[in-house]
Amino acid sequence: MPDLNDATRGRVLYGADYNPEQWPESVWHDDVRLMREAGVTTVTVGVFSWATLEPRPGARDFGWLDRVMDLLHQGGIEVCLATPTASPPPWMGARHPETLPRDETGGVVWYGSRNQFCASSPVYRDYAQRITEDLAERYGNHPALRMWHVGNEYGTHCWCDTTATHFRRWLRARYGRLDALNEAWGTAFWSQRYDCWEEIIPPRRAQYLGNPAQALDFRRFTSDALLECFTAERDALAARTPHIPVTTNFMPLFIGQDGWAWAAEEDVVSVDVYPDPKDPHGGAYGAMIHDLTRSQAGGPWVLMEQAAGPVNWRGVNHPKPRGLMRLWSLQAVARGADGVCFFQWRQSRQGAEKFHSGMVTHAGEHSRAYAQVRELGAQLRELGPVAGSDVPARAAILHDWHAWWASVQGGRPSSRLHYDQVLRAWHQALWERNLTTDFAHPQADLTDYALVAVPHLYLLTDEALENLAGYVRGGGTLVCGFFTGVADEDDRVRPGGVDQRLRDILGLRTVHEWWPLDEGETVTAESPWLGPFTGTLWSEDLEPATAETVARIKGGELDGLPAITRNAHGDGTAWYVSTLPEPAALRALLARAAGEAGLRPPLPGIPEGVEAVPRGDCLFLLNHGRAPAVVPLPSARTDLLTGRVYDTQVHLDRYAVVVLTPLDSPHPKGAAPCTEPLESSS
Repeated sequence: MPDLNDATRGRVLYGADYNPEQWPESVWHDDVRLMREAGVTTVTVGVFSWATLEPRPGARDFGWLDRVMDLLHQGGIEVCLATPTASPPPWMGARHPETLPRDETGGVVWYGSRNQFCASSPVYRDYAQRITEDLAERYGNHPALRMWHVGNEYGTHCWCDTTATHFRRWLRARYGRLDALNEAWGTAFWSQRYDCWEEIIPPRRAQYLGNPAQALDFRRFTSDALLECFTAERDALAARTPHIPVTTNFMPLFIGQDGWAWAAEEDVVSVDVYPDPKDPHGGAYGAMIHDLTRSQAGGPWVLMEQAAGPVNWRGVNHPKPRGLMRLWSLQAVARGADGVCFFQWRQSRQGAEKFHSGMVTHAGEHSRAYAQVRELGAQLRELGPVAGSDVPARAAILHDWHAWWASVQGGRPSSRLHYDQVLRAWHQALWERNLTTDFAHPQADLTDYALVAVPHLYLLTDEALENLAGYVRGGGTLVCGFFTGVADEDDRVRPGGVDQRLRDILGLRTVHEWWPLDEGETVTAESPWLGPFTGTLWSEDLEPATAETVARIKGGELDGLPAITRNAHGDGTAWYVSTLPEPAALRALLARAAGEAGLRPPLPGIPEGVEAVPRGDCLFLLNHGRAPAVVPLPSARTDLLTGRVYDTQVHLDRYAVVVLTPLDSPHPKGAAPCTEPLESSS
């Protein structure tokens, strides 16, 4: 099978979504000139061009795309050619209203925007398949083609009758017998037992709380139905161009797709990332998405979309201060990206996204923004030596979309407990300690990780529980968060409230009661080595068995009860955290557990706000702080970006980046030792 190396060929790709159909043809030559000046290697063409390619049912207008493909090839720009199936033309919705999705109340989601398709519709699928096949036939041998891009940001849900029929087929395949479905869904509750398959519908709007097991299965089904659309197009492309890799772009930490299942079906894994420039934790958020995407890919991946400046969909859309676009782009490379791309190349003058930035903004080629685009392109050219290399990580965070889906049901102990919020807090704590972290499925092989963190997995399968037990018995260090291991794969609460196997690992006798906290409510806890700290969101009335109490709650209804425990199990260690500690305490806890597991950051003495990430034989240092920082070095290193040699320390200006390599690493640049501050604009 082809992979990302077939597209990168020893380079870090650089480019954007390119929408020439939105512009007069006279602009296209100027686009290619500016792309070459900026160092652009690759552009994605055709993502939203279905109505232009097929202006009426069955018609084909490829002439304009022929000219675009030829022009880009002549200019030395390669193409990631997209199937346009994310946005059906208005004629499809008008002629075939059955292709339009319906919401939970039965209301039609009309055309006039994008993504207005029912993934179960055979009419939509047929039209999508035909345009995909015709694109592959026409451009499969074009010399500009380097990658296929199927659809865009899959995530549409539908509750229509066609979907209901498809859902019932999916359920038959999953359960086989109706009795098995009734057992799995617990339909004895509230007289919900089904007597025939035809009675089953998607979880539409109901009088009160719906069946959570039905809702869980519908999320599973929807992810699978969308995946069927992707794989049908992928197979059509692969049959005609088996040498060209295929991707589709994920939305960041998106609840609607089982990312593990989807990534297994892609040649190249890619993602769209849009941190808020005003978010003080934007760098931590980006790192989390990069780590997750790298873990899904099992290696290098592509940043398919980011913003060169402001987006258009927040309440207030802030530009990026000078240097921030470069910083976040190089952070992606540090964490495994072999492609850095933007939405979009040229900022649109019309339509819903005309105020979403582009590499070429409304201000044009003489803007400060385009100058930064050129600077980034020049530096990405220097990073060819890191392309294809690994990002070593010996810590992992366990993440599972099925557990996330099960956790969002109504009628739970606290509506304030959000899976992604807890996941982000734990990852950020490890990031701030400069401990590079993979994500892993709960049933994945964990033996290569010294530390495994489980922030919150409400649902754990039997296989996952046995996997965790084996990991700890074999010498691993597990740090487990609250409200984990509560339910099985059918969202059935485990005997005892928390599975006995997990309680044995953690050394807990009983979790007597979950004790969620209100908005603004905290618990105070104290530890001999953590000192006093506060916990938010959650607490528990729990009773240890063999576990040592590391931190106790002070005051309130749970006075004296454990907040953190530590238990020896087999040859390993398992920690349990029954609240969400304040950030400093969570950092200290995870650092303590990591240290006992033998994990250390790549450089000692790194100032706060500086990120250190090893990749291949390089060490990326990225200053996310607004103030300059000084990083001590154990030995002299060369900056791959500039050729400068740093003897004992590196001075980093705001938003600055260096990529350090050993002095004996081959690099065409040569330079004398340098100690002056590295400017963020260099």
